[in-house]
Amino acid sequence: MAVKPAHQVKAGDEVRVRISGLERIVIVEQIITKRVGAAIAAQCLIDKSPPPPAPEIVAAMPRRDRGAGRPTKRERRETDRLLGRDDSPPPHDE
Repeated sequence: MAVKPAHQVKAGDEVRVRISGLERIVIVEQIITKRVGAAIAAQCLIDKSPPPPAPEIVAAMPRRDRGAGRPTKRERRETDRLLGRDDSPPPHDE
């Protein structure tokens, strides 16, 4: 369920955040009533995030130049295939 950033969380809530293209999943274990340091805050969360992709996969992912516009349909399908999000067979040679 999507909620606004100011939504109050409670113990046991699962929070999913996408940061720089990587998904971070944490479960709130304990509520903190005042501001604390990062080390103490980390003790109040259970990190269930998937491991980051291997460096070989990150290096193989195509990069678009800034301001190059939207990817074409072919480029998007290639990216989806590299990331494992596409179940369709590879394209035929034309």
